[in-house]
This record gives sequence, C-alpha cells and structure tokens, in this order.
Amino acid sequence: MNNIDTARVAETILSAPGWARVGITAPTSHIRVEAAFELARAIVESACAGAEPQNPDQLGLSL
Repeated sequence: MNNIDTARVAETILSAPGWARVGITAPTSHIRVEAAFELARAIVESACAGAEPQNPDQLGLSL
C-alpha cells in the first residue's frame, strides 16, 4: 500500500457497519475502542482485498 487513496478510505468507512460509525462517538471508552478497531479492520480488509472496496450489497461483475 504505497499510495493511500482518500476517496477509497472514505468509501470504506461509509460502507463499514453503522454501529462502528456511530460507536466512534460513544460516551464510553470501551465502545469507542471497539468501534475504532472495527473501522480499522474494514480499512485494512479493503486495502488487502484489491482495487475495489468490497460491499456485501454490491454485486461482483467481471470485466
């Protein structure tokens, strides 16, 4: 991962589970930590997966 594409990172964050996106602002620290790890996992998974961020709602089309 030599170049970080901010648009791809943003898309990955937006496709992460909703609880993690909301949980990052939770009043309790243990929920914030779990949410941060979930967002980090989604970003790393996307970076290792290939050129396109994977979204379970998106159908895969071969070109």
